[in-house]
Amino acid sequence: MKKLVFIFFTFIFQVNAQQISELARYIRENYTKREVYIPMRDGVKLFTAIYEPKDKSQKYPILLNRTPYSVAPYGEDKFRETLGPNELFAYEGYIFVYQDVRGRWMSEGKFENVRPHIENKMPQQIDESSDTYDTIEWLIRNLDNHNGRVGIYGISYPGFYTSAGSIDSHPALKACSPQAPVSDWFHGDDMHHNGALFLAQNYAFFTLFGQPRPGPTSTADYLVRWSAPQDGYNYFLNLGGLKEVADSYQKNLGMRIEFWDEMMKHPNYDDFWKERNILPKLKNIRCATMTVGGWYDNEDLYGALQTYQHIEKQNPGIFNVLVVGPWFHGGWARSDGDWLGTAYFEQKTAKWYRENVELPFFNYFLKDKGDLSKIKEVLLFDTGANRWQSFSGYNPPETVPLRLYLTENGGLSLKAPEKQGYEEYISDPMNPVPYTQKITFNYPRDFMTEDQRFAATRPDVLVFQTEPLKEDITIVGDIRPELFISSSGTDSDFIVKLIDVFPDDYRFPQGVRPPESSAWTVFQPGGYQMLLRGEPMPARFRNSFERPEPLKPNTPTKLSFVMPGVFHTFKKGHRIMIQIQSTWFPLVARNPQKFMLNYKLATKNDFQKVLNRVYFGGKTASSIVLRALK
Repeated sequence: MKKLVFIFFTFIFQVNAQQISELARYIRENYTKREVYIPMRDGVKLFTAIYEPKDKSQKYPILLNRTPYSVAPYGEDKFRETLGPNELFAYEGYIFVYQDVRGRWMSEGKFENVRPHIENKMPQQIDESSDTYDTIEWLIRNLDNHNGRVGIYGISYPGFYTSAGSIDSHPALKACSPQAPVSDWFHGDDMHHNGALFLAQNYAFFTLFGQPRPGPTSTADYLVRWSAPQDGYNYFLNLGGLKEVADSYQKNLGMRIEFWDEMMKHPNYDDFWKERNILPKLKNIRCATMTVGGWYDNEDLYGALQTYQHIEKQNPGIFNVLVVGPWFHGGWARSDGDWLGTAYFEQKTAKWYRENVELPFFNYFLKDKGDLSKIKEVLLFDTGANRWQSFSGYNPPETVPLRLYLTENGGLSLKAPEKQGYEEYISDPMNPVPYTQKITFNYPRDFMTEDQRFAATRPDVLVFQTEPLKEDITIVGDIRPELFISSSGTDSDFIVKLIDVFPDDYRFPQGVRPPESSAWTVFQPGGYQMLLRGEPMPARFRNSFERPEPLKPNTPTKLSFVMPGVFHTFKKGHRIMIQIQSTWFPLVARNPQKFMLNYKLATKNDFQKVLNRVYFGGKTASSIVLRALK
């Protein structure tokens, strides 16, 4: 989820101070600002800040951003330091509109997290689609000097409002860019992955975002502050089970968090989560759509990949494209994109995207300016070969299955092993595997490229790897583990990690080293176990997310699931590694490792050690299915 409180106040792109100063001065000299309340169909008024070019020699399109994080600064004499999706847009010239969504900051009404979309609405019924429609209708009727075209964009939660706002598109809405959009809080975005709660980031987020707003306000003075500990691992370890986690809000803040308590009542994929899954509702979209995501976005990569695919399936014939680069959450907007932790991509990918993809997309559909030569159906960055490549779709047809079998002695092979057996480990919830060496209360944004050697040496982490590759192998698309597992308990999580192992003699190019902002400035890349993807799967959901089932102790059973994809070339001389474990803490909340009707009511007394096994060979041949370019 989103990085604690400061993101609520304003979305400042991390360009250097001189650029900000020059851009801020340009905005003040060339734009006027006014603040209005726009009425919705049910009478609720939404606070809206409008920045209009002083130049009246031409007409400008409107760019709309709807956010729960505040349109600050408030006051018609106070200006944002940047406007639009990136620093180029203010110079290009648009009418920029920022709106506090219903029930947040200065807007009226009641806020609802990922408000469900209502199909076939009655005249007074509202959702985020209708609020967007009503806002655009007011802007078209009441703003001067516009050209009749509107675009909408947003990252993360604002990406959800972008997707929702494109449903039943207003006729004036011509371009839409949901970026890292929240889509499905049960299967893959923010809250849960395959029903496993992502603990640290959500707990931190709702510490502030979950507090009730007393009424429209331009300040955060109503928020109760709490000094979060630096050591998230030991804080959550000592806190206990999810029942104790929920109760700790009362202790820390003097209040319970309403949405957290509501979430606790719904451990399975029931109507509560189905209503909040926007993916099957992305219909009647008539505007050009460009979905953007980052391969190393811990929060909403799932949302980006799934939003593109659902729009493509449910809205045939529209202009619908996908862009995914080597970025953390929102990194395309606020970084250069050449480094992420210890991973080096050899080019400023984010800067290139902003100049060659994002600005041209909006210019073309809102201004009839330029061309779309660099914008393809699916534009992906290969995080191993460090290059952009286009495809005809996600999970492209120009691939073949690549099945890697787990074998004895920690092997990983293209051939099914003749020998049958298993590897085993003790999973202890009181000694869980950390997900990073740099644990903070929330999470370090670069943990998704972190060297996994710290985990590979633990006895509760199974390691399987190929021999050094004799030629390059490029994989693209979803990852499908097909494991045979057992547990001495009746439930457990199984986390699968895909890793690129660099040769022992590998070095960065001469003169290249991780940036000083990285904690790993002395990092030596020889033998680097570069994390590409990791994903948990609770065994209780192996057959159904709606109707969980206990494991039969010590009995092999199949566990298959889908991990969000990658586009990565494993270079000649590298190895492909798979790590399997049952805790990934405190990123993922601990499974009590016994079947409970509601694991979210578990306390520390419910935790138990279990013996877990992963089988290989014969009728219990475990494998990982990738897609390789032909």
